[in-house]
Amino acid sequence: MRSGALSIAAVVSMVSAIALSAEQAKQADGLTTPHLAMATDAAIAAFTGFCFKAGQSPDQARQNMEKAVGSPLPFELTFWDSTRAPAPDAPGIIERRCEVAWPGQHTTVAIVALRSKMAEPPVFGTQIALPETHQSLSGTAFIEGRALLRGRIAVVHVGTRDTAGVKQTFIAVDRLPADWQTRLEAKT
Repeated sequence: MRSGALSIAAVVSMVSAIALSAEQAKQADGLTTPHLAMATDAAIAAFTGFCFKAGQSPDQARQNMEKAVGSPLPFELTFWDSTRAPAPDAPGIIERRCEVAWPGQHTTVAIVALRSKMAEPPVFGTQIALPETHQSLSGTAFIEGRALLRGRIAVVHVGTRDTAGVKQTFIAVDRLPADWQTRLEAKT
């Protein structure tokens, strides 16, 4: 009985720590302005809610996100899955991409949310070295390779970039097929 009480106390403590970390991250990213916080919260909720879900078409992903956070989306969405439909502008080695981007510099809160989502059951793969297909860019705040089921690899990426003179935060996840190394060698 006593160990059960400690387990509940430990869970409550962990949840409180995560909530505190998320609140501290929001303050660090300057999210005290309501419209910035709303766009950031919507982008992060949509990303963590739907970008890890397999089997979606671009239309389904957009519709799912709009149902969750409103229409039109208060952020830019890039989504394709070449295993479900042709993606002519997609790099040949990456089979799926989901990315959200919105104005401002909000990487701290995005990283906290991303790490929390990847740790939830089912855990999103295991950390591995970054594959040759990806690299840290100017503005990268977090980038990590993840080994997935069936030999696939994911790369999660958080950062900022300047788009038309406006700083944007982005969160992205790319999925590479099991034969990505063979495809890369064939390209060179």
